[in-house]
Amino acid sequence: MRKIALLGLGKMGQGIALSILRSGENLTVWNRSIEKAGPVLDAGAKWADTPAKAAENADFVIAMLSDDTASATVWLGENGALQSIKPGAFVIECSTLSLDYVQKLSEAVIAKGLVYIDCPVTGIPSAAAEGKLTLLAGAEKHQLEACVPVLQSFSKSIKHFGAIGRGTCYKLMINLMGAVQIAALAEGIALCEKLGLDTETVIESIETSAAASPQVIRYTRRMAEKKFLQDPSFTTTLRHKDALYALALAKDAGFVAKLGTVAAQWFAEAGQHYKNMDEAMVIDIIKAGNE
Repeated sequence: MRKIALLGLGKMGQGIALSILRSGENLTVWNRSIEKAGPVLDAGAKWADTPAKAAENADFVIAMLSDDTASATVWLGENGALQSIKPGAFVIECSTLSLDYVQKLSEAVIAKGLVYIDCPVTGIPSAAAEGKLTLLAGAEKHQLEACVPVLQSFSKSIKHFGAIGRGTCYKLMINLMGAVQIAALAEGIALCEKLGLDTETVIESIETSAAASPQVIRYTRRMAEKKFLQDPSFTTTLRHKDALYALALAKDAGFVAKLGTVAAQWFAEAGQHYKNMDEAMVIDIIKAGNE
């Protein structure tokens, strides 16, 4: 039986772990705190005290972490997974990371005789738990194909964008689009409120409009009714981080992302006032600027 290790049990990591276990795989997990591991351990996963211990003898090591710093600590730091992972194993990085860091990490992985799969995801935690994520892969085709049985345990679709880093490029672009879309929605709702339009009519009209993407529908009522989540799946801080990574990507490509830059500025301010809180609260920043 394949041996799989999963590093990181935040909301997305927990969902991925449960989907992997449901498919009957042998799974070992690690997280900074064991408290978050309860549901996964109850479902049959084994616990490891360090990333290095989790990666021992694993055929596939998957990570779902918050940012470059967390990833570097888990893979390259003291007791990091690369210290113990066996030659020929697959490193599957599902975190949303900067392209510069992905390139450096993949070089370190390949230098150790391992296979690197650039594999950020799209989808919310419930999709992870249901095995319905979309994976955005950058890897050699034959290497990606070798991972498909594992990847399919927590995904409904695998999009192959090309070589290592190409999946991350797309992920950063689409998350920057998300920042622009959420900020634009917040601005529109704030303007409607300023104009005195009926809240419920505004909500219903936006949710059935041509602009009603799944993301817009998810956030419209929360913003309009100020019903922000106490434990959101995506925060102001994470949105700003992703936007900064995407803007760095655009800059390196010689591309000026004007809308993305404005959205990033709003989320920077939202992160300062509402750190690690519901990203929908960016509407309060926009309202404050129009008082």
